[in-house]
Amino acid sequence: MATETTTGFSDHMRGVTVTTLACLAGVIAALASAYVVGTTPEAASETLSLAFLGVSILAQLPLLRVVGIDVEDFGAKDYLYVAFMTFTFWFISYGIMLTAGVTF
Repeated sequence: MATETTTGFSDHMRGVTVTTLACLAGVIAALASAYVVGTTPEAASETLSLAFLGVSILAQLPLLRVVGIDVEDFGAKDYLYVAFMTFTFWFISYGIMLTAGVTF
């Protein structure tokens, strides 16, 4: 195909893969935060949950390489996009779990 990159991913598939991984990483980070830190009102102010967010953002780059995405082509905009999407899904998921009082 004319739109394929050297890794075999079209631009569309590259974008879908990066977005899906970022969203899943955010939800997994929220689940880990809820499991380890808890979902009590006191847990809402615990900063340890941010560590799970940071680890999930940093862990995506090696995972993207394994999947076949060339992260050497990433610019600042791409890194900010991954961090923002991960943060957004973590924030929404963890917020819902805190509000609902989900227990594990």
